[in-house]
Amino acid sequence: MTASKSPFAVRGIIEGHYGKPWSHDQRLDIVSFIADRGMNTFVYSPKDDPLVRRDWRVAYSGAALERLAELVDACAGRHIRFIYCLSPGLSIEYSNPSDLDSLSAKFDSVASIGVTDFGLLLDDIPPQLQHEADRVQYVDLVDAHIDLVSRLYDSLPAGDSLVVCPTVYCGYGDEEYVTRLGRAIDPRIDLFWTGRAICSATIDLADAATFARSTSRPATYWDNYPVNDVAMTHELHVGPYQGRDRHLFRFATGVIANGMELFESSKIAFATIADYLADPQSYDPQESWVRAIDLVVGEADSSAFTLFADNVRTSCLSEEEAPMVSAALARFAFRLQQGEAVAAGEELREFAERLSGAARHLLEGGVRNRALLAEARPWVEKFSLGADIMLDLASLAVEGTLASLGRERMEASLARLRELRPSVFGAALEMTLTDLLATVKEDTR
Repeated sequence: MTASKSPFAVRGIIEGHYGKPWSHDQRLDIVSFIADRGMNTFVYSPKDDPLVRRDWRVAYSGAALERLAELVDACAGRHIRFIYCLSPGLSIEYSNPSDLDSLSAKFDSVASIGVTDFGLLLDDIPPQLQHEADRVQYVDLVDAHIDLVSRLYDSLPAGDSLVVCPTVYCGYGDEEYVTRLGRAIDPRIDLFWTGRAICSATIDLADAATFARSTSRPATYWDNYPVNDVAMTHELHVGPYQGRDRHLFRFATGVIANGMELFESSKIAFATIADYLADPQSYDPQESWVRAIDLVVGEADSSAFTLFADNVRTSCLSEEEAPMVSAALARFAFRLQQGEAVAAGEELREFAERLSGAARHLLEGGVRNRALLAEARPWVEKFSLGADIMLDLASLAVEGTLASLGRERMEASLARLRELRPSVFGAALEMTLTDLLATVKEDTR
């Protein structure tokens, strides 16, 4: 199935992470990348861009306006819908007409460069009304939001679109806030929704149906993958898109995927998301992932990168942390218990040498995508350290010195692993070292 025949009307990405915004050149690059993959939407909303959030009342001018205009033109040239979003919720006074005027004026300023699609993001704000005048005029927060959204939409030119991110943007889909909001605002306004959680492990058809029924409209899923901001910055999300219902299109307009600050690394997940959106019923995560790595990393480096990436699977989408390493270490521990120390060490050494070779290739081999490696380097360096630790474990087992020399070396290895924050190997290697240390300590009493 080609993207033009996709059952999803909305297929795209959002620059919506906390942290350093993407550069202008990166945005131009990603427009071409997603267009080539059959996507059709780019949502502009970098959380730490002052003009989008903190200084939302300030109009664009000068170079900032010129860059935004170039981005809008680039999207138009590739048939990508550009949605410009504002996040006024931290300071807006809903009952103050001048704040609505400021919001409309900001949208008018970007409309002058060709923007016709707008977003009002009311996420990540206090759940209660903050201004005294608002508490007098409105019953509660959703009452204020219904009024704001309705007045803002009425102020837009005919034919312009509006999408809203509600303050309650995840859950079962029938929460009081989002139900009241959805049933009160114009049915032509889309609503963002992230699923059961902020970062949802799965998005099920039944939940999508509940949202559609409760809000009187299908969800536009703001999917928080591969984003790794806030509490997830130690994770590198380069695994495939998975856990999304094959028939989600029945109750959803589509999916907007939130990228990482790590721009180049985000492309791997984006490529798999594009495959899902093009043909969700035939989508195979593993096959798509292999293609995505070949595409982004390059075929010459893909084998080494895949060995590495298998060990950084930790994310909201994946319960598997490091499947190959977990299996190899479990086998090593089992054979040690069976009195097969030499064979256990030789088997682990063969496996660890493959990982070590992959690490050397990535760190020393002059990979094609240098920007990707620069982003992933902290994780690759920990991957390399882990391979060295496994080689040392193998040597201790083969030499029969686990009991005599192993304690000091394993304690040092464990300390070095824990010093490095990037999440690699999940808990597999640390747990193996901890268990072996406990055994050695018991045996040497």
